[in-house]
Amino acid sequence: MKLLVTGGAGFIGSNFIHYWLNKYPQDQIRNLDLLTYAGNPDNLKDLENNPNYEFIHGDICNQALVETAVQGVDLIVHFAAESHVDRSISDSSDFVKTNVEGTRVLLDAAKNNGGIRFHHVSTDEVFGALEMGDKKFTEDTPYSPRSPYSASKAASDHLVRAYFHTHKLPITISNCSNNYGPYQYPEKLIPLFVTNLMEGKKVPVYGNGLNIRDWIHVDDHNYGVDLIIKQGKIGETYCLGGNSEKTNLEITKAVLNLMGQGEEMIEYVGDRLGHDLRYAIDFSKAEKELGFKPQHSFENGLKETVEWYKNNQTWWKKLKK
Repeated sequence: MKLLVTGGAGFIGSNFIHYWLNKYPQDQIRNLDLLTYAGNPDNLKDLENNPNYEFIHGDICNQALVETAVQGVDLIVHFAAESHVDRSISDSSDFVKTNVEGTRVLLDAAKNNGGIRFHHVSTDEVFGALEMGDKKFTEDTPYSPRSPYSASKAASDHLVRAYFHTHKLPITISNCSNNYGPYQYPEKLIPLFVTNLMEGKKVPVYGNGLNIRDWIHVDDHNYGVDLIIKQGKIGETYCLGGNSEKTNLEITKAVLNLMGQGEEMIEYVGDRLGHDLRYAIDFSKAEKELGFKPQHSFENGLKETVEWYKNNQTWWKKLKK
């Protein structure tokens, strides 16, 4: 099989490419990535000489380029997205352009070239926010995005479904919870905290630190995407979670403990605008229909992740400069 992976030089996309070529070494992957600040060629340095891997530097909004990139592919796996909430609050323009218009360009290319199988990777943030006693998000939870980032991802989800209903494009969608693991850009919570502590800096915690997120190891996420691609029903959405709800303060203390540091390294900062209290994923549909179940406990996964950043300082130091 030949795959076009968009955003494959980013955190989740690069881990997906490693996962896929390790599991299906006979398959071919074409990676289309613009290499914005979050796209890093170093994430895939070990594949430079792999004959089944091809890199195309370009923008998913470039219609002519995308038309060329989809030639001969059997499957499009769409990771490419602007994804940092704080950046979307400062300026939402790139989020609307990449996440909405870029998705439309890809969908048109898939439609115009024989109806290429299309898997769209999205987020639990499209569902809005939960209170403490609320049931977890499911595939039937109404959309209620609350940040420019999540609004742009919600729009892209709706576009993907529209192409299924209108054009019969063979699509699937996955909505996942917070990912963690190797190669994550160090503006995100876990790598920011680990690398800050290695640099002797404090870790900034928003507000009181009691906002809750469900965490999934990036390899478990990509395992779920694999199951959806191979076994998922066309036109369906699947939620993928790690069954690991943690407050930001719990994450902070766990990282401090693994780094041998005390709570004096915490610096409480002003809360994020419109900071959602809680996200949580009910992945029972994926478990029942696909056999999906996270393979990493959060404790072991976090320990491995901290060790990865300790052992790959040259990777993250140039990014933090």
